[in-house]
Amino acid sequence: MTMGLGSTRIGGAIAAVVLATGGAAAEITSKAALGEALYFDTNLSLNGTQSCASCHDPDYGFVDPRETDAGRAVSLGDDGESLGDRNAPTASYARFSPRFHQREDGAYVGGQFWDGRADDLAGQAGGPPLNPGEMAMPDTAAVLERLLQDPTYVAAFPALYGDDVLEDADRAYAALADSIAAFESTDVFAPFDSKYDRFLRGEVELTRDEELGRLLFFSQQFTNCNQCHQLKTSAIDPGETFSNYEYHNIGTPVNVAVRGLNGVGAAHVDPGLLANPAVTDAAQAGKFKVPTLRNVAVTGPYMHNGVFADLRTVVLFYNKYNSKSAKRQINPETGQTWAAPEVAETLSMDILTDGPALENERIDALVAFMKTLTDQRYEHLLE
Repeated sequence: MTMGLGSTRIGGAIAAVVLATGGAAAEITSKAALGEALYFDTNLSLNGTQSCASCHDPDYGFVDPRETDAGRAVSLGDDGESLGDRNAPTASYARFSPRFHQREDGAYVGGQFWDGRADDLAGQAGGPPLNPGEMAMPDTAAVLERLLQDPTYVAAFPALYGDDVLEDADRAYAALADSIAAFESTDVFAPFDSKYDRFLRGEVELTRDEELGRLLFFSQQFTNCNQCHQLKTSAIDPGETFSNYEYHNIGTPVNVAVRGLNGVGAAHVDPGLLANPAVTDAAQAGKFKVPTLRNVAVTGPYMHNGVFADLRTVVLFYNKYNSKSAKRQINPETGQTWAAPEVAETLSMDILTDGPALENERIDALVAFMKTLTDQRYEHLLE
């Protein structure tokens, strides 16, 4: 066994993993508990070095905290060499993204991954183990072979998914993905206990800057933040996830440092939503799913390719579309003019240019407010 069943994991949040007496294998009594074990199991990668938690670490807001030659912008594969081309998004609050679909107005919404290519959490969970640049297992049969090495799994899978589930590799793999999705659907991933949530419940007060940032964020006049990062109708809805799960091209530039290391090549263009097999409309090129802002202050670097290190830089990047100031056209992280969009033809200019330019006080207030969206257990990670 490699995953240490029966350990506290995330503060004992999943109580269904109960150690049997006499040193016997652990007993798993729920799909969520099975998913928890699988989530932390490095034996499900080819070289035994990587699990779901490697790129979605529960101690770091469910993102990848590992330093690579590219910093934290992209993740390292199980082979110890492969570097991705996209930043691993947080798995926190991911269960609230609807299934991938196209609305009546033609807009694409929901799904998992930056391009929505997985309809739901189970689809997402089934991706990394078979991805050659990630966990690198060759096929579902190889995954099944690893599952059969563990007596806990040999007992749990039939008990939860049917007696013959481990007799078919594809069925076993689907059960694996389903159970990980069940774990990711627990409140461990979405506690709604940030300072903002406690403010809504009347338990704490916001500082002057945090309150100003809150008012600006939800304003229909002074910022454009909530056009993409507000799901609910009410600005005080306790279930707000801070994403409408739409897809937009906001003009993110290429992460040149990553492209110089991962072998993709400088000429490559990430097609964004157009990489989704269900999407063929060229007008969707360069669009990426609007991420949740839950835990955003502790889950950098930012954008789909990790090109910006600091949250304030992200706000300044948006502000450049509305400011005529020469100073606002400079990326503070490089000291150079903001680099050109990777895909310039499909920018969501109607949203990006909606709203006035922001002065420093309001920029800082927005950052202060976004910090209040940090789950309580991650508040120690705030600067």
